[in-house]
Amino acid sequence: MAVGATPLHPDFATIPPAERHRFFAGLRAADSPAFLPYTATEGFYALVRYEEIAQASRAPKSFSSEPSALSLDDVPAALAGTTPSMLNLDDPRHARLRRVVSRAFTPRMIKKCEDDVAVIARRIVDRLIEKGPCDFVTDVAMPMPLEIICSLMGIPEEFLPGVVEATNLIMAITDSDGRIDTAVLAEQVGYFGVLMADLAEQRRKEPADDLITALVNANIDGESLTETELGSFFRLLTVAGNETTRNAISHALALLTEYPSQRALLLEDLDTRLPGAVEEVLRYASPVSWMRRNVVGDVELCGHTYREGDRVLFFYASANRDENVFDRPDDFDITRSPNPHVAFGGPGPHFCLGAHLARREISLLLRELLTRVPGVHATADPLYRRSSFINGIDHLACSPV
Repeated sequence: MAVGATPLHPDFATIPPAERHRFFAGLRAADSPAFLPYTATEGFYALVRYEEIAQASRAPKSFSSEPSALSLDDVPAALAGTTPSMLNLDDPRHARLRRVVSRAFTPRMIKKCEDDVAVIARRIVDRLIEKGPCDFVTDVAMPMPLEIICSLMGIPEEFLPGVVEATNLIMAITDSDGRIDTAVLAEQVGYFGVLMADLAEQRRKEPADDLITALVNANIDGESLTETELGSFFRLLTVAGNETTRNAISHALALLTEYPSQRALLLEDLDTRLPGAVEEVLRYASPVSWMRRNVVGDVELCGHTYREGDRVLFFYASANRDENVFDRPDDFDITRSPNPHVAFGGPGPHFCLGAHLARREISLLLRELLTRVPGVHATADPLYRRSSFINGIDHLACSPV
């Protein structure tokens, strides 16, 4: 297979979705895992079945997130001194960061999150009604998660444009074949670090009812976040939280437009069927396409032996269409139950920390949309992002009526 034909080539995202899923179905049907190239001399194993991804996710000592889970390149020397994302760490460092961050999400903070989500959802739908036909991604899906994250963290409004720009530049790195643009990444990592250091210093002097204050003061058994760790966490929230939620919301409108019978079914009983609809959008769209793991010591998984140093990629979109787990996997069915998708990652220590918040954002915005503008629909086909890492929609023309 030529390099350009692999799912890490950016042109793969421009292939019609049905063809992409047929490609993965062929890999799932093979007797052994596919070894695919990503350069002329290097390659990776594609884990495409639900069970193998689930098992490997539960075995982080054999399938490590270090040195990188987000790129096929290892962390470059220029970034060696920076604090890596939790996604690129194994225990005990990963467990420590996750423990401190998790304890900052008190019941009071979670309640504030949900209140903020509801307020921002109403404001975004107000703007949509006032504006009329527009780009759903730019005017609805993109502002939602970033406004919520900045509100939750306590980022002053004047910094929002800079956060948006930095987030988009970091995500542009993944609009390629899994390689790293070192200069761009280093610059944007530095931006988040400086911003968080400045705001952390302010919150120590003047505490506020926000997550920066909670994280600055979080001290769990003597453990707390350093300023660089705080910057790394905010970067993770804005990039990972923004992309998953933004693209799930965009896919939701595209799918409810493409499948009017499912839309009608949802509108018949919004309260009962909305949770299932959100889960089915996440399964069907799978906004995050893959994550990398690195084999530590020889290990057998589902009948295949992986060797020390092998790179493996978990293809979540493929696992979410696995015929051995999902009945009629290519059907969009909002009543699907059970729906054990892995859109937020497989079981284990790296299951998405923000899964609950993402579900609430998607649910509340869809409820606001379908209650106040039930006729909202896409007026053109989605323009998909040219990316190997994110199954994203860059533009989606829509009309509220």
